[in-house]
Amino acid sequence: MLMSLDPIFATAEGQRLLAARDGVPWRRWGPYLSERQWGTVREDYSPHGTAWDYLPHDHARSRAYRWGEDGLAGFSDTRLSWCLSLALWNGNDPILKERLFGLTNSEGNHGEDVKELYYFLDGVPSHAYMRMLYKYPHAAFPYERLIQENRRRSTAEREFELIDTGIFDEGRYFDVVVEWAKVSPDDLLLVVTAHNRGPEAASLHVLPQLWARNDWSWGSDGPAVPRPSLRVRDGAVLAEHHAEAARVFEVEVEGDAAWLLCENETNLARLFGLPAGGPVKDGINDAVVYGRRDGLSDAGVGTKCAAHHVLHLPAHGSATVRARFRPTDGAPGFAVFDDVLASRRAEADAFYDALQAGMTDPDARLVQRQAFAGLLWSKQAYVYYVRRWLQGDPGQPPPARQGTGRNAGWHHLDADDVLAMPDTWEYPWFAAWDLAFHCLAFTPIDPDFAKQQLLLLTGDRYAHPNGQLPAYEWAFGDVNPPVQAWAALRIFQMDRMMSGQADRAFLERCFHRLALNFTWWVNRKDADGRNVFGGGFLGLDNISVFDRSAALPGAGVVDQSDGTAWMAMYSLNLMRIALELAVADPVYESMALKFFEHFLLIAEAMTTTGGVGLWNEEDGFFYDVLRRPDGTGIPLRMQTIVGLIPLFAVEVIDGAAIDRLPEFRAGLLAVLRRRPELAALISRWSVPGSTDRRLLSLLRGHRMKCLLARMLDPAEFLSPHGVRALSRRHREHPFELDIDGVRLAVGYEPGEGLSAVFGGNSNWRGPIWMPVNLLLIDSLHEFQRYYGDDFLVEYPTGSGERLPLGVIAERLASRLGGLFLRDAQGRRAVWGDSAVLQSDPHFRDHILFHEYFHGDDGRGLGASHQTGWTACIALLLGGPDGVWQRVCRACG
Repeated sequence: MLMSLDPIFATAEGQRLLAARDGVPWRRWGPYLSERQWGTVREDYSPHGTAWDYLPHDHARSRAYRWGEDGLAGFSDTRLSWCLSLALWNGNDPILKERLFGLTNSEGNHGEDVKELYYFLDGVPSHAYMRMLYKYPHAAFPYERLIQENRRRSTAEREFELIDTGIFDEGRYFDVVVEWAKVSPDDLLLVVTAHNRGPEAASLHVLPQLWARNDWSWGSDGPAVPRPSLRVRDGAVLAEHHAEAARVFEVEVEGDAAWLLCENETNLARLFGLPAGGPVKDGINDAVVYGRRDGLSDAGVGTKCAAHHVLHLPAHGSATVRARFRPTDGAPGFAVFDDVLASRRAEADAFYDALQAGMTDPDARLVQRQAFAGLLWSKQAYVYYVRRWLQGDPGQPPPARQGTGRNAGWHHLDADDVLAMPDTWEYPWFAAWDLAFHCLAFTPIDPDFAKQQLLLLTGDRYAHPNGQLPAYEWAFGDVNPPVQAWAALRIFQMDRMMSGQADRAFLERCFHRLALNFTWWVNRKDADGRNVFGGGFLGLDNISVFDRSAALPGAGVVDQSDGTAWMAMYSLNLMRIALELAVADPVYESMALKFFEHFLLIAEAMTTTGGVGLWNEEDGFFYDVLRRPDGTGIPLRMQTIVGLIPLFAVEVIDGAAIDRLPEFRAGLLAVLRRRPELAALISRWSVPGSTDRRLLSLLRGHRMKCLLARMLDPAEFLSPHGVRALSRRHREHPFELDIDGVRLAVGYEPGEGLSAVFGGNSNWRGPIWMPVNLLLIDSLHEFQRYYGDDFLVEYPTGSGERLPLGVIAERLASRLGGLFLRDAQGRRAVWGDSAVLQSDPHFRDHILFHEYFHGDDGRGLGASHQTGWTACIALLLGGPDGVWQRVCRACG
């Protein structure tokens, strides 16, 4: 068994993670059930590819899913053979609360958006303990009001949220706390504690549910798949599955409870007007809400079941429901329940006490722990075999334009894995560049899972044979920033710092896969062989004056400052990985030299392309350039994060390390002698910095200071809570462009986007985004390694105070922390002007980690559970003892 220097691995939870390396199946069960399977591409078999409309929320309770399952506060095994979740009913709603409700892309005034209040509060990587909170109103859930009011509002107005309806006023709601604990790797405990926060008594129906994913209805080329069965026996339910050992589902509660069984089959009568065919998926819903039993199983057997309990809660009262899902050979009943639950809670505390040993601020500890909890709850069992999906199933048509439509070029993609989602409701699918940040955030608590995720993404079942990485299920062929090599390197370094061991096998596997992806970029996105890159939106959605993934108005192409800088960064990342591997295997020295030369050529292109280059000396900034058919170039003079991305392309190498690699050193010097004009374009390679270090960067000192002067200016990029994605000066001075009779403009939009580009649910024209801020902080630390404490920059611009780059990086991290931490008045910026969220003790310390944040006041915007990459705040909290600071010190 591999041991570790990190104190978290001395805890009970750490020992479980080490045991999992040796095959003990602690990871087999977890919160792998999606928050939303309806409205996804996987379930879309419509003639026109309209996924949101083909299987909407109103169909979800009645229709068997083809490729997954969803539920509230759910747990499942990695294959979704058995799924467990919670259903609730307040006695007023027209349906059970079995899954989270939200608006589709066309219903929301800023695209799709979940309209619920739920919080991921705790968890450990083995999922031996997990906890979340769901807030359920006493009154009827305002489904229609949320739809109509948001549909009425324009993009210039705020979104209408559930809390805005007043339905939580006077505490007239239930706080439903859901905890999962494992007795052993295969023995699950569930405790549901309902708190009536209101001034009057209220009743709540609580239904722990168990069902089998429907894998028998679709037909196949092989033998028929046997149907699993659930049957009541001795007051419990016996669960039998062809792919699993038999199990028992037990529920304990004060008072009476009734078992309800049905089938996980589509209700053809309700959805399509066809004759009823026996027990159906929504049979339990109809029995509880309407008293109808025609959708239930009369024979006491089915593939979906629930134990129906009615809790009568006095004002401010509480009650608990307990359930257990165990192997048949386990000891029955609940005798171990209290002891196990108490132990798992204490073990979770011990795990985070070890992780947070250097953090003294209790609020920072709370925020970091909830960020990690959100990250752990973001795991989802994701199933999508594109070839089978394109072909369709017997009795069901294939999706639209199967030969030329969505994902038609990705027949090889065969996903059947637990993956970290960007947001388990708004984005319940993996995304290539998001996943890189997820892996970084996972590393301090679960380096094995972090490495496995990156290897999956770059492996044969996901990456295209031509080397391209799949972007996201709406369009696998789109492109995102190539940050995976940077992530692999930082994960390797973080893991080495924690364990005291270098996992070179992981780094080597990543390197070979990413070298293929780099070649794809060079061959496909550098179409003219000029080392200038474009041809995609590169993950920054609406940041440009036009949609960079679509045809431009008039003729021409865009040379993208960010696309080109991303590739310069990619070159240096792969070079650095090759140098790391070359220490043990000199074969990698020649590969390191290859990527060094790529970097030089990209640096040349950024200076000379189109006759104007991407750098504008007058403005001291990098711009995209619109290249016209006549060869002229028009700089698109917007001050956006695009112009700061060249800061990311930086590596510092110790002179002694170069001397230990003679082939690389000789080749490097030969290139610089042969092409001195290239050496002149980049940082002063020949001049050693602090402690004989050498710098590779697109930016010499003058250009870096020009960029930092803008980036650190409160009137431009620097907000109280991080670096904005677009300069605030564009509030008074919008960028305007006339091209072939089409007038385009971009202004500063610090909140939700005013445009419908890319669905309207994201905005890069002013807000603060965690991933690019993390990259900026990382780059400043890297520059600090070269320049040391004597290189000072004014911070903030205009203040007269000059600081080393490493200190500025720490100050930026502190600003990002201020999004979530209480200020001197006890307020959290993320909650904006909401009095309830800021002051109510049942709300204020339950943190949401939004997709992005208001560029002026820090209010949380976009997807509300983006843990996801916003969980990277966990790396930045803790000041000098924070994870990222320790990694930077360990690296040099």
